[in-house]
Amino acid sequence: MTEVQAISQASADPDVTSGVAQFLGPVVTDLTALSVDGKQAHWHVRGENFQAVHLLLDDIVDRVREYTDTAAERVVALGLPIDARIQSVGARATNPALTAGFQQSDVVIAEVIASIDATLITVRTAVTELAELDPVSQDVAIEIARGLEKDRWFLFAHLATK
Repeated sequence: MTEVQAISQASADPDVTSGVAQFLGPVVTDLTALSVDGKQAHWHVRGENFQAVHLLLDDIVDRVREYTDTAAERVVALGLPIDARIQSVGARATNPALTAGFQQSDVVIAEVIASIDATLITVRTAVTELAELDPVSQDVAIEIARGLEKDRWFLFAHLATK
């Protein structure tokens, strides 16, 4: 056994590593879909509050990309690959499809919130399942949940009447 192999084997329990990948992999998938769909929504939003929603969606997409990178890098740091190719994401994401073309801001916001909600289900599953398996990876999922909940609130505030 080489020194590199020995270091690699000592640094990560294969059961922990595969468990982390099992729960953070779907998080990466749903976040990737959310970032692509969020950009699509950003380009096609219409309405009297266009500029505010357009800019907010851009900010959310930037944060979602950061969350995606954090989750993917956690899996890769443990020694497993991550598959976030667009074809793979399209086949596995749980996010509902956005309506194609230009949409009024209230429709766009409701659809992006639905996508965030679907992603949060995946993230909360990871939070629960990683609790005993790997607290460091659970912390990654908690950080992502906290950020998505805040982004959801920012969007929802545009629809709230009270």
